[in-house]
Amino acid sequence: MVSTRKASDKFSTVAIDRLARGVKTVGERGSSRRLIPNIPNSCTDSQSVYRKAGSRKKAMSEAIYVGIDVSKETLDIGTSQGEHWTCANPENDYAELIERLRPVKLIVLEASGGYEGAVVGSLAAAGLPVVVVNPRQVRDFAKATGRLAKTDGIDALVLAQFAQRIQPELRPLKDEQTQELEAWLSRRRQILAMIVAERQRLAMAATSVRTDIREHIHFLVKRLKDTDRGLDELMRQSPLWREREELFKPVKGVGRQTLRTLCASLPELGKLSGKKIAALVGVAPYNCDSGTLRGKRRCWGGRAEVRSVLYMASVTASRCNPVIRAFYERLIKAGKAKKAALTACMRKLLIILNAMARDNSAWNETLHVTA
Repeated sequence: MVSTRKASDKFSTVAIDRLARGVKTVGERGSSRRLIPNIPNSCTDSQSVYRKAGSRKKAMSEAIYVGIDVSKETLDIGTSQGEHWTCANPENDYAELIERLRPVKLIVLEASGGYEGAVVGSLAAAGLPVVVVNPRQVRDFAKATGRLAKTDGIDALVLAQFAQRIQPELRPLKDEQTQELEAWLSRRRQILAMIVAERQRLAMAATSVRTDIREHIHFLVKRLKDTDRGLDELMRQSPLWREREELFKPVKGVGRQTLRTLCASLPELGKLSGKKIAALVGVAPYNCDSGTLRGKRRCWGGRAEVRSVLYMASVTASRCNPVIRAFYERLIKAGKAKKAALTACMRKLLIILNAMARDNSAWNETLHVTA
């Protein structure tokens, strides 16, 4: 009898694992008992999300990791114990979900183009440990574990397993003011992209539509100026941002747009080491060596919006900033390609700004001439 019960428990565990892989399980010959556990499909289900084959008390005593796959209409929730259920994704109404996730140790979600913002904010406001991770990392993790199929349910279970195995570090979420600044910066980039597109169309447009395009460009330019005024007002509302502005203003090459982006998209500035901040932005070169082969170092990953403004800042600094100009010219004389030299200037400028923010020290070019 004991051996039969052990075999049954083992088979139930295999069934849950096969469900996560998308494999259909067949029943035991001669028995009408279902081997796949009853999985709740809504947040209103009365069955406990933490119930497994064993007792509920034992399940609750174990550390529970949760993965949430977010879509526009629904949330797929998976746990490290193999449970999975689906509920609606109501905006700013997650009270029931929060109550069910109270005992968990860690909740992991993927960045999904903004759809995750409301649920992440609600979970964090309720004091739950929640982390937003890069979808590429989770997909690579799924492939490494042999899970090639991809559905919302599988993704939720993979996220839970990712949380359990990797345990990504908890990071403080951006406050409401920083989120507002980031949203307006994103809107400014969109308006600027529309202006560029319309100006390109104007050159090849038929005579009959050129007046309409010019009027649209005039309207967009006015909206861009209004957005800049709104951004300046937001920057003045924060004492920290005003302090950063006064601190970085003497650094030639760092303009208003660079300062805004650093405040909104890089709140870690001044809190990490030079190497870590460079890797976070994506301007740190990575090795590509194997055996006797010494491949080219390449920068990879990071925050694209920060790199964009740093590139333009470095282009200006390589001409008018004495420290960056001397560094750029030395690299060019050493045989470096211009693009590689500019990338190195981006990294040097970022590290200088990080040190200034960390030590709250004013710009002093004599400290960085040989750095």
